[in-house]
Amino acid sequence: MKKIFNILSFVAALTVFASCDKVDDLPFYDEGKTSLLTASAAAIAPVPADSNNVVVTFNWTYPNHSTDSSNHKYVLEIDSVGKGFSNPLRSNVLASLSTSYTAKQLNDFLLGRSYAFNVPASMEARLISSFANNNDQKISNIVPLRMTPYKIPPKVGLPAGSRLWANGGALPWSWNGAPPTPQSELARLDNETWGGVFSLNANDQFLILSQNGGSNPYDQKYAVPNNQLPTITQGGNFGFYPPGTGGDNFKSPGNAGWYKFIMNFQTGTFSINSFGINALAQDLYITGDATAGGWVNNPPLAQRFTRMNSSVYELNIAFVPGRAYKFLSSSGSWQPQFGGNNAAGGALGANYGGGNDPDAVPTPATAGNYKIVVNFLTERYTVTRL
Repeated sequence: MKKIFNILSFVAALTVFASCDKVDDLPFYDEGKTSLLTASAAAIAPVPADSNNVVVTFNWTYPNHSTDSSNHKYVLEIDSVGKGFSNPLRSNVLASLSTSYTAKQLNDFLLGRSYAFNVPASMEARLISSFANNNDQKISNIVPLRMTPYKIPPKVGLPAGSRLWANGGALPWSWNGAPPTPQSELARLDNETWGGVFSLNANDQFLILSQNGGSNPYDQKYAVPNNQLPTITQGGNFGFYPPGTGGDNFKSPGNAGWYKFIMNFQTGTFSINSFGINALAQDLYITGDATAGGWVNNPPLAQRFTRMNSSVYELNIAFVPGRAYKFLSSSGSWQPQFGGNNAAGGALGANYGGGNDPDAVPTPATAGNYKIVVNFLTERYTVTRL
């Protein structure tokens, strides 16, 4: 009993002592207010000469967070309309109510997200204000913007003559002399991009040449700086290597098959992606009641497309309205078969065998002569009047 009494006395003493040393209440801060964000320009379309100049300044009102302004943090975000600021250009600002961007900063941002040169893009900006530790975050109004990226020189100079060929041990024709045309030639997709569909041997090498044949074709080569990188069979950086300047061969993936090879000279990068389990068409014919031969699986030679390069076929033909047609890659067989549902062109439907046949392409509403272009690299077709 005596022991219990001693413990109770000790607890009582602690209570009295604590009551004599009262801790102050924690401070209470009012919430801040949402800032009003404004931009000095709604349409931003600089030219290359403006590269280092400020082209837009963002200002915002004080959010009245209840501490010294030096403890305030602001995050300005810019992103495409409708993206919910999921991958924005983001700038952190401390103790200031404005921030600015140069033309180069915005241009790099837009080009890094593959926006086209000289085409306005719909963007939007917002501000997130808070304490420096991110507490009490407030999101401002959204400011709509129109931003237009300007043209900059490509990272890798464009090929002389604007034509490219693939050659090497990874390809069916190997290193034996000049690569055969048209199957070795890359298609030009736009001003800075070339590509092709090729059958590649596994774990082999190749180069891209800007001349076909001649005494020293490998003096005009595009190659990679280091082909020992583990991801080099999927893509990476490339450059132009004049004689004596080095450069490693491109390397093919570990599995043999058909692949899409694309070179972007603007960024100096390339990619290698599977074309799928089906072989690229090595011939192409048109069939249907839109043609003189009608719906047959062995169209006459006059209905054979001209192969332009590794992946593009073209044909000029006269059309009348109200008819339809498809494409065949093997005379005497209904498959592989290709088509679409738009008279002007669109996605290229396909049945390589055992699947559903694609739609028949309707002829244009106006009679006349037309050019059909079938591109297996982009998997699209176009129909334009001549």
